[in-house]
Amino acid sequence: MLVGLTYDLKDDYLKEGYDAELVSECDSTLTIDTLEQTLRNLGYETVRIGNVKALVAYLAQGRRCDLVFNIAEGLFGFLRESQIPALLDAYQIPYVFSDSFVLAICLHKAFAKQVVASHGVKTASFALIEQPSDCELIQLPFPLFLKPVAGGTGIGISEHSLVQNEEELAIIANHLLSTYGQPVLVETYLSGREFTVGVTGTGDEAQSVGVMEILVDASSDKGIYSYKTKQEYLSCTRYVKPKVEEALLCEQVALGAWRALGCRDGGRVDVRMDKDGVVHFLEVNPLAGLHPVDSDLPILSAMHGITYETLLKRIMHSACSRSGLCIS
Repeated sequence: MLVGLTYDLKDDYLKEGYDAELVSECDSTLTIDTLEQTLRNLGYETVRIGNVKALVAYLAQGRRCDLVFNIAEGLFGFLRESQIPALLDAYQIPYVFSDSFVLAICLHKAFAKQVVASHGVKTASFALIEQPSDCELIQLPFPLFLKPVAGGTGIGISEHSLVQNEEELAIIANHLLSTYGQPVLVETYLSGREFTVGVTGTGDEAQSVGVMEILVDASSDKGIYSYKTKQEYLSCTRYVKPKVEEALLCEQVALGAWRALGCRDGGRVDVRMDKDGVVHFLEVNPLAGLHPVDSDLPILSAMHGITYETLLKRIMHSACSRSGLCIS
């Protein structure tokens, strides 16, 4: 089986002069090298395609592959993660991970929260600020937490994201609106512990890979899991395996959200406890990072005794099974 690899390579965009924060979700050469070698170890043939423009050229030449392993995040717009899946759908080429519709919903955190809440999954109360005047309409009790509605990798999140009053709300919301050019998600702040849950599989076949608690040093961005702390994770962040009963609570919320949103094959769901220890859905990453060393999904998998190769084998099994392809 020939598997095409689609991705956005960080170094390519940095060479073109793009800002490091803008391309922080893009992948490193090490990720692509490791991913390709692991797929070959599992018995697949591979071909590197690259980003959406490279895929357009590949298809225009009349070339095809049996399956595409897509981890391209894109750069611009609410449909940035959906571009490659939509193009592959047009050519009827199956691919790994969620479809274009699901990726668009998941990228817009407010839409994702609406979906999971409608399925009975707990998530913090929220509102959306699309223009400065919307700040006056917010009725949620302080403290509140603010972030770009379609950011990833902690983009736009800092120690200032936690606001205590109307004045801070207006200042931070206006800053995020002008800096990132997208609406701002406003949530009731959950003051408890934060976890991330790895998931593989689709629908009823979805299962937890494991749960990992994220502990951030209070001296770094006031203990907030921000863009800064994610970049400096070696010095300010610890990852801990939670107790069984805590993990089960996190898994219940994560799998509920995963299935409600229609996510496929593999990814990560972030959850957080409130002051009473009740677990709430934060957001889902249906295109979770696969860097073998510093991405959360491989880290938590290893923490639970699952190798990188086994993780990819589970992801490929899900994708091939639902696509009707022979499983390697």
